[in-house]
Amino acid sequence: MTTLVEVARHAGVTAATVSNVLRGRGKVGEQTRQRVLAAVQALGYQPNLMARALVEGKPATLALIVSSIANPFYPEFALAVEQAARQAGYFLLVCNTNDDPVQERAYLDAVGGALAQGVIVMHGDFVVPQALAALRQRGVPVVLCMWEQPDQPPALPCVAVDFRQAGVLAAEHLLALGHRRIGVVMASEPSGNHRWRCAGFVDTLARAGVALPPAQLRHGHDSIDDGRNAAHSLLAATPGLTALFATNDLPAIGALQAAAELGLEVPRDLSVIGITDIQLSRQMRPALSTVAVPTAEAARLAVEMLLAEISARPDGAPPMAVTAPPRLVVRASTGRPVSPA
Repeated sequence: MTTLVEVARHAGVTAATVSNVLRGRGKVGEQTRQRVLAAVQALGYQPNLMARALVEGKPATLALIVSSIANPFYPEFALAVEQAARQAGYFLLVCNTNDDPVQERAYLDAVGGALAQGVIVMHGDFVVPQALAALRQRGVPVVLCMWEQPDQPPALPCVAVDFRQAGVLAAEHLLALGHRRIGVVMASEPSGNHRWRCAGFVDTLARAGVALPPAQLRHGHDSIDDGRNAAHSLLAATPGLTALFATNDLPAIGALQAAAELGLEVPRDLSVIGITDIQLSRQMRPALSTVAVPTAEAARLAVEMLLAEISARPDGAPPMAVTAPPRLVVRASTGRPVSPA
């Protein structure tokens, strides 16, 4: 079994430096940190986390709180967080709230400082940033991930993704293809978390002179079933629609199902685009066009920020990290309308 001393020798550093890198402590230069992590991976080093926890009297665990493990996005994100946590020498505890704020609070009370050294919370409609900020003030390190408003940071450390820009990219794609009669499936309530994605999309249409009447917008939950039902409703109310935009991939996949049930050929009769780029979107037939968000990068940044909070909380305003911009991924579900819009 590889030892910490062997990792240090391979990386050309001291054992204390290796320990600091794995624990996210101390001042270690980025080049040195990367060299240590490369040595850890090359030698297959596995720290004895339980022994460390017994010695330090602290759990060698980080917690991740998600809204619904049934949503394929969250297992994909949890895997990325687990990999980043394990590389830093921590276990990951995944807590599923089922979109229940009471369950969220119960998890926070249970894991914060007792079962885990720090908590990553996914930004969603059930999350109350003020409650998380209060928890942080009580000494529990907390990081909010997938915050959707980079220009309005919350009162706690967060990793932000410009989802408004994702909506902009989706609209620009459909407009460039020639679509003008477009329906929108917003996978939250009007005041919910997806309003920024929808606003980016609708504002881009407006700048191009394309109106979005209320009859061409539906709200629902972030699920395939709600996407399918919303698409059926939109296409029945406005048969001339040539494209549908959904604020997440699951309802977009539901829209593909609705098109198939109505005998519509995608993309000849109807184009469909979503946001996120979950694995299922690539496996659909036709494969779903979408706007990909940097899931792995967000996970890595969240873990790094949480470890910084655990080791030495920074002074001043809580930090915010913004990921790389979303990017358009064009697949088989979008194309030019058969007749001019």
